[in-house]
Amino acid sequence: MPNRAAIVTGASSGIGLAIARMLGEEGHALTVNSRRPEKLEAAVAELTQAGFEVQGVPGSVADEEVVKAVVAAHRDRYGRLDVLVNNAGVGAGEPVEQLTTKKLDLQIGANFRHIPLFYREAHDMLVAAGAEHGNALVVNTSSISGKRGEAWLSVYSATKHAVVGFTQAMNKELGKQHVKSCALCPAFVDTPMTDFVKGAVPTDRMITTTDVAEMVRPLLRLSPGCTVPEIMFEQTGFEIAESF
Repeated sequence: MPNRAAIVTGASSGIGLAIARMLGEEGHALTVNSRRPEKLEAAVAELTQAGFEVQGVPGSVADEEVVKAVVAAHRDRYGRLDVLVNNAGVGAGEPVEQLTTKKLDLQIGANFRHIPLFYREAHDMLVAAGAEHGNALVVNTSSISGKRGEAWLSVYSATKHAVVGFTQAMNKELGKQHVKSCALCPAFVDTPMTDFVKGAVPTDRMITTTDVAEMVRPLLRLSPGCTVPEIMFEQTGFEIAESF
């Protein structure tokens, strides 16, 4: 069995893949997940080539059975969970008067609903890790939209606010068991998910996926008495509102 192990969702590209790579560098065996099997296979191959121990479990985490399958596969192979990264998510913008139920339900399921389910399914392994070394960690990817509501992205903003609130609640509920939760709240990160805004926000003014992963790295080394509940990432000297 490995000395440390982690689950990362939404790990086929972008922030999830960057965090998975960082966790591999830090000695964690990995279970990675994403919705599209072919993209996940490519990510697993990349991580394996880098020398990391890794398995992939494809499927949409909006499906409760996929959440259960990811945790079960991780438990069977590694037997422990020190870091859980709930990174999977989608964005779908539309004005409220044209709101479609399909996109509403998609974002609630893909951005928020799976996070409580992962806590539930992985609870025993996280608590065991907290008892062992005092620094079990759950990282929940929110957004700067989870700190301030955004027009056109109203449902996305609401789901990301929910991520921040749930993270706060988990620190109160699980903190005494040394299970720490941190919400990541980045502004525009240079990934395919932000292609829609790259005409207005220059890519060289965007946050990089490495920026996000490197801010997560120090969380692995915190003392048992220290929790970082959230991290905000802003564009340097750039007001997004000026772009629209």
